[in-house]
Amino acid sequence: MKKHFLPFIMLLSLSCHSQTSKADLSVEEFENGINQSNIQILDVRTKDEYRNGHIKNSLQADWLNKDQFKERTSYIDKDKSIYIYCLSGARSAAAAEWLRKSGYNEVLELSGGINAWKKKNKELEGSSNEKQMSMDEYNSLLKADAVLLVDFGAKWCPPCVKMEPVLTELEKDKTITYKFIKIDAGVHTDIQKELNIEALPVFIIYKNGKEVWRKQGLVTKNEFIEQLK
Repeated sequence: MKKHFLPFIMLLSLSCHSQTSKADLSVEEFENGINQSNIQILDVRTKDEYRNGHIKNSLQADWLNKDQFKERTSYIDKDKSIYIYCLSGARSAAAAEWLRKSGYNEVLELSGGINAWKKKNKELEGSSNEKQMSMDEYNSLLKADAVLLVDFGAKWCPPCVKMEPVLTELEKDKTITYKFIKIDAGVHTDIQKELNIEALPVFIIYKNGKEVWRKQGLVTKNEFIEQLK
């Protein structure tokens, strides 16, 4: 019995070591991983940190804002690999541990975070220099006689990404007539404050220049059609 027990312990030890090293990736390993198809990239820093430079195609969910983090990651596919990072690795390590315990299949961390990424001179997408839309400019869009559907979303917001196929299908529907306006909530933050928008995505319908319906989160195509009639 003793002869078999020692090799078993060694095998178990190697297996655990292999899993640990696989989850903590170097910059090169992380970069190779995110160049694959059918994966997800998650930035767990704050919104301001994200806007100052992030890895292309990253979704954003602030680990320090627990309610936001849980809400946004609920829209991430548990069966697809998640490549996760923060500034130096501490937040992403904690967030990765929570995700694994919550049933997410494979969570892979960038060792050293964005700091390590920058040291290797890897590319980041920076903050936008696009001019903020004023409330006067926003209100001028609402003067049209057409029924308007306004979408406040961002490409780094998981539920916003999940809504894209629904909006695409809605645009193909010829049974309703409306005008669609997409507002980049990652850029136009001033009007969000004016309109009391605190979470994304938010959809607002205007008729004759007046708000008649608003909803935050996921919306079905049929629900849109019912409200746009």
